[in-house]
Amino acid sequence: MNVYSINTIQEQLEKGNPYCGRGIMTGKSADGKKAVIAYFIQGRSANSRNRVFTVKDDAVYTEPFDASKVEDPSLIIYAAIRRFENKLIVTNGDQTDTIYDGLAAGKSFSQALTVREFEPDPPNLTPRISSCLDFADGDFTYEMSILKSADAEGTACNRFTYSYASLPGLGHFIHTYVTDGNPLPTFQGEPERVAIPDDIDEMTDAIWNTLDEDNKISLYVRYTDLATGEEESRLINKNA
Repeated sequence: MNVYSINTIQEQLEKGNPYCGRGIMTGKSADGKKAVIAYFIQGRSANSRNRVFTVKDDAVYTEPFDASKVEDPSLIIYAAIRRFENKLIVTNGDQTDTIYDGLAAGKSFSQALTVREFEPDPPNLTPRISSCLDFADGDFTYEMSILKSADAEGTACNRFTYSYASLPGLGHFIHTYVTDGNPLPTFQGEPERVAIPDDIDEMTDAIWNTLDEDNKISLYVRYTDLATGEEESRLINKNA
């Protein structure tokens, strides 16, 4: 494949792939007018599937759908999306707060993440994936990060940060796993290039309808107008 190829959302999600875990897409709408983020979660266990997205105080959280059935909240309940000044943070875990606190202390996105590593959930050792959009002068740039185990034993953490200019119609997609398995195979390589449509409903439907029906849990999509700052969002919870 040409390194500059851009696949559709459906192609990147690989329709029929039962499990890519949690995923972040960041990019710019095809008309160049909007910054776009999307975050989804999937789950295989009853504990993982017992979740919903909620929006509170301009942040997006994962919360239990049925609090009485929560087995272990440590890796499934967190703020997924937060804003710090002109930056928007999106992650798959409580490193959202780590990045926020780091930025507040004058650190960069990658510097803030040096104190974190992959999740302590052997044998999977789930990667921590993160994205940060930096808005300025009617446009934005963005970074994406993955922290993942260097080996099957979790001996060390490998850290990768990718920095992007925002280009019309182009986004990048990073997810925790390649597909289903035991243990789950970790995401490999650079964030995947994905085509970003102008219409938020087209984007939302493309993601939600392609995710495996049994494993998908929640999806949040936000389009931000770069000229006005006006935001439009979509939130879907399978548990409703």
